[in-house]
Amino acid sequence: MTLKTVIPWPAKIAAKILLSRLPLGYEFWRRLSLFKHGEMADPAYALDVFLRHFERLTPRRPEFVALELGPGDSLASAVVAAAHGATQTILVDVGPFARRDLALYRDLAEFLAGRGLRPPEVASAETFEDLLDVCSARYETAGLASLREIPEGSVDFIWSHAVLEHVARSELPSLARELRRIVRDDGICSHCIDLKDHLSGGLNNLRFPERIWESSLFADSGFYTNRMRVSGLRETFASAGFEVDAVRAVRWGSVPLARPKLALEFRDLPEDDLLVSDVDFVLRPVVH
Repeated sequence: MTLKTVIPWPAKIAAKILLSRLPLGYEFWRRLSLFKHGEMADPAYALDVFLRHFERLTPRRPEFVALELGPGDSLASAVVAAAHGATQTILVDVGPFARRDLALYRDLAEFLAGRGLRPPEVASAETFEDLLDVCSARYETAGLASLREIPEGSVDFIWSHAVLEHVARSELPSLARELRRIVRDDGICSHCIDLKDHLSGGLNNLRFPERIWESSLFADSGFYTNRMRVSGLRETFASAGFEVDAVRAVRWGSVPLARPKLALEFRDLPEDDLLVSDVDFVLRPVVH
């Protein structure tokens, strides 16, 4: 049992609020594993995540334009996507979190080659910018503003992995509309969304009223999730112009938090909304 698993969730909130206000950069916290954006530095994990979404891309062209939302600590997806035929990969995040250690990407390319794939010539890259060029990749770090700069109907395949739950509730409808704008009419979006509280793996985030949870004190402290459940997410994507298919849903055996402990705005939610801990959506554009 690690220290992380024994710290009570209220203590985690207090600690993260305090630590996030210290004048220390993200790299410092990443090294301590206190604030960390994913596990994509692991070659096997990076490949498995990509394939989980890529296998849903039908029809699959031999060449395609890909976009990942929230690449986090690594631009591994640019290398992996290029090895699967991507002519361009756009990686969009809300900050420059990706590691620039070229050895990380060289190791990934060797791993992919060992799997019988043909990765780009990562070994020839001498700088981080060279790496992007070799992979025909763009790394954009202004979040929603970056999406708005992408031409309409220019992307075949969009995916995210445990990212959309971190998008601010107020911004998610706009983000969904941008995804619909940039994806081709025969393209798809594949999203794995973690609906747990990111504090204890339950629903403790639903204890708080909106005025507290959406305040800057909570929203800017590294544990924020938008708290949208399956029905709300489905409605958001449908309103943006997508046909929504929940291709995978993981459920608890029983709701992990008694209804009287939920904030008022969540007490009348359908039980299935409260039972789903993880969901994978495939989104296909509705074409009129």
